[in-house]
Amino acid sequence: MSTTQSERLRELLEPLVSSQGLDLEEIAVDSVGRKRVLRVVVDSDTGADLDRIADVSRALSAKLDESDAMGEGEYTLEVGTPGAERALTEHRHYVRAVDRLVKFQLAEGGELVARILKVDDDGLDLEVPGVKGRKATSRRLGFPEIDKARVQVEFSRKDSKDEKEEEA
Repeated sequence: MSTTQSERLRELLEPLVSSQGLDLEEIAVDSVGRKRVLRVVVDSDTGADLDRIADVSRALSAKLDESDAMGEGEYTLEVGTPGAERALTEHRHYVRAVDRLVKFQLAEGGELVARILKVDDDGLDLEVPGVKGRKATSRRLGFPEIDKARVQVEFSRKDSKDEKEEEA
């Protein structure tokens, strides 16, 4: 997709997505054989359930139909959320990942897996899980120290709610 088309699509669709209380995270146009697929990824601080996705999908479809942003020819519109193992690229992504386990690729080399406890303008307060029976440790990581970050899926993690019930 050309930068011009990407910018035009973002300018056209972002205000509409924002009016639905969502953030426009990503736009991609892919060719699948002779057909094109427009993928739009949306999210919010509170997440996006199926009803919100359906509402924004209908609104985007109507807006695209009345414009020439996709040019001539058929295309399929797919609207979804970033998914469980999302990459963290914006400040708001880190805020949404508080209490989640994240794998960091560090700018200096190496990687770190830690839970985000707090996010501020300069960086993150983390809890690094203990290894082989050792206690977890705290660590501060500034945004310039992070090359890449991706949320990790945890299948056996206890919910904070479950832990509070056990303590009572």
